Amino acid sequence: MGNFDEELRGRLNAETGKLTLHELERHFARGVVVKVAMDLDLVEVAASMSKDDKTAIESLIQADKLARASVKDLKGWHERSPVFWAVVVAPWVLVQEAKPPHSS
Repeated sequence: MGNFDEELRGRLNAETGKLTLHELERHFARGVVVKVAMDLDLVEVAASMSKDDKTAIESLIQADKLARASVKDLKGWHERSPVFWAVVVAPWVLVQEAKPPHSS
């Protein structure tokens, strides 16, 4: 079982990439965007969803760390134009705002 988890995380990590808001909008229009809190490991959350770990997912939802993106989220994203890390766990597209680069 441990090897499966490692392989799953490795595959998900390899499939993770950056998206702009423009690229994300078509997925939002389909209602499949799930936002992941910035303090979580996107790949770990994707692995939990991929394994259908209901306990872990419910815990994240209850803690307001995982939620389907709303129109309010979209409006905020339009104001800030962030870049996102994203990974697909069909049918969902999990997104996490990329941390802004540190200003000097």
